[in-house]
Amino acid sequence: MTTRSRSTSETSGDAVPESTQVKVRWDDTNMRSVYSNVCNVAGTREEIVLLFGMNQAWHSGQKEVTIQLADRIVLSPFVAKRLSTLLNNVVRDYESKYGSLDVGQPTATQ
Repeated sequence: MTTRSRSTSETSGDAVPESTQVKVRWDDTNMRSVYSNVCNVAGTREEIVLLFGMNQAWHSGQKEVTIQLADRIVLSPFVAKRLSTLLNNVVRDYESKYGSLDVGQPTATQ
C-alpha cells in the first residue's frame, strides 16, 4: 500500500496554523489504473458526469465509430471546479517543461 500525506496548508497554498492542519492519507489499496483515449463530459445543475472510454477505430475516415465506455465518474459541481483548477495547473506545468500541446478544437468523437 502506498500512502501519501499532505497537510491542508500544502494543498491550498495558504498559511494555516499548525493546530488547524488536517493530515490526509491517500489509501490506494483498491485503486485500479485504466487507459482512456476518449473523454466526454455532461452535466446538470446537481452533478457533472465524466465518461471515459476507448476509441479502437483502426482506419481514419470511417463513417461511424463506436466508443467502448469503461468508466463513469460523477462529481458535484464544486468538486468538478476544483478538478478543473488542478488539471489546468498540471497542464500549465507540463507545457512549461515540454512545450505547448496543440489539441485543436474538440469534436463529438474526440
